[in-house]
Amino acid sequence: MGDWAGRTAAAIAAAVREKRVTPREVVAGHLARIDRLDGRIEAFRKVRTEAALTEADEVASRADLAELPLAGVPVAVKDNLAVRGESHRDGSAATCDAPAAEDHVTVARLRAAGAVVVGLTNVPELCVFGTTEGPYGTARNPWDTSRTAGGSSGGSAAAVAAGLVPLALGNDGMGSLRIPAANCGLVTLKPGRGVVPAGIGNGDWFGMAENGPLATTVEDLRLMLDVLADTGIARTQEPGTRRIAVALRSPLAGVAVSRPYTGAVREAAGVLARAGHYVRRAEPPYPLSLGVTALRHWTAGTAMDAEGLDRTRLARRTRVHAALGRRFVRSVRTGDGRERLRARLTPFFTEYDVLLTPALARRSPQAGPWHERGWLRNVLANTAYSPFTPPWNLTGWPAMSVPCGTLPSGAPCAVQLVARPGAEAVLLELAEELERRLPWRRTAPAPDRR
Repeated sequence: MGDWAGRTAAAIAAAVREKRVTPREVVAGHLARIDRLDGRIEAFRKVRTEAALTEADEVASRADLAELPLAGVPVAVKDNLAVRGESHRDGSAATCDAPAAEDHVTVARLRAAGAVVVGLTNVPELCVFGTTEGPYGTARNPWDTSRTAGGSSGGSAAAVAAGLVPLALGNDGMGSLRIPAANCGLVTLKPGRGVVPAGIGNGDWFGMAENGPLATTVEDLRLMLDVLADTGIARTQEPGTRRIAVALRSPLAGVAVSRPYTGAVREAAGVLARAGHYVRRAEPPYPLSLGVTALRHWTAGTAMDAEGLDRTRLARRTRVHAALGRRFVRSVRTGDGRERLRARLTPFFTEYDVLLTPALARRSPQAGPWHERGWLRNVLANTAYSPFTPPWNLTGWPAMSVPCGTLPSGAPCAVQLVARPGAEAVLLELAEELERRLPWRRTAPAPDRR
């Protein structure tokens, strides 16, 4: 039947529906790859070997097998979402290890579509930071294992990039899908508010956090996003010409952007211009206060998630982050800061349909025990390499990361696409155009072969 590990989700689901391969064969192949490679990558906190094989057999026996969009597709789930029968530790020794009684709604939708959950992926404690490490492992970038996979959906991104699963579920409160996707050469989309059910942590970080897919192709991304959104993301009726603003400057004052990322934006802009789109250099009117607004919301969200936990069991960086955030919870809860930002940026997105920016400012930090390092060192490292993602959580508007170009090390580079509310289909359309004209390598070389 061949090795199904490394195939796209669309190809796997089609083969299972047509009974050219069984779900057990597909899942077993991916479990074997996890067993062989994950010791170097540490994408998973928990691999559900026996449970996944049992669930694969259950998929094979379903009467509706021929209609399942994700028939037999192995998926990984970020370890801050409930999977029935498993604990979700949120990267922390302070959380409860009791198994969840029910699936999170997004996990339930994946299973209803025929997907098989093979494991739960590593995250930084309480999903706070843009690097993934802690008591359950250090998720590494499969393209360059000396570097972090990013965070907080770092384990999910590493699992997909290494071909351990074709799809993974993550979420994004300040860039937690887009950051690791950009590091690991994946395509992802943080949907706008209400497109995919949230229900993340203690209040979705005041409505800023969204669940979404990680994939190696836009086709697979669209396939999983349609399942998560339940009603699907409608394609645009007429692709037409889009008005695209190209911005290279960091939204946060004082953060420099490295040449590979500005070069990736220029390359993507050139491709889109040659495709007939209206492409112009234009910087959004970010307020000088954006960094303070982002920090207040980031820390306040952590303060909410830390409520009820034994603080002596939290890492020092998490305790400091939450303590600072408790001062801001009341003011952040009003939503005034986010509303002012939306009002400031709305005219820009009236003039332009899409904003094209670097996905990151520089390559990711070295993989290591960041959870044992000081709070300020973590915040500065995060800010220096990922200033482009937070504004779109604060506004609640859709944004995606698309691979584009490579870093000097050979690891992937990436760009970010942003649009106004309800324009997820436009972003997917442009991502498909970039994929067609600037195809990227889907899966990293196996680390044990280097």
